[in-house]
Amino acid sequence: MLNKAQQDELVEAAKKAQGSAYAPYSNYHVGSALLTSSGKVYLGANVENAAYPDSICAERVAVFKAVTEGERSFQAIAVVTRDGGTPCGSCRQVLAEFAPDAQVVIANEKGEVTREATVSELLPGAFGPSNLKAIL
Repeated sequence: MLNKAQQDELVEAAKKAQGSAYAPYSNYHVGSALLTSSGKVYLGANVENAAYPDSICAERVAVFKAVTEGERSFQAIAVVTRDGGTPCGSCRQVLAEFAPDAQVVIANEKGEVTREATVSELLPGAFGPSNLKAIL
């Protein structure tokens, strides 16, 4: 669990990342900051594409950046949107792959926290690696 100072730092980092979003179609800029168990923070911003399915969310950008750097254990993620929107289903599923118990801090663009939950609380009953163990 993050203390207040850690939470504030993570939200501020996500706000900074939000400024890098490329969202010319929805104009819905999202920033994320993912805290790994090693203490490193990875930033993500949503990147839209004229072919809408080829867009990617800020949360998955941060996770994929961390994974490609060798990180596999995450403590928390802060997500900042203009209105405190929560991660989409795809982002919840990706987060559940690595960190079902990670803290998710949702904030609006003013930095006001609107919701806190674990990944498991946002995606109860997630499909995960244990579902595939019987066939591997």
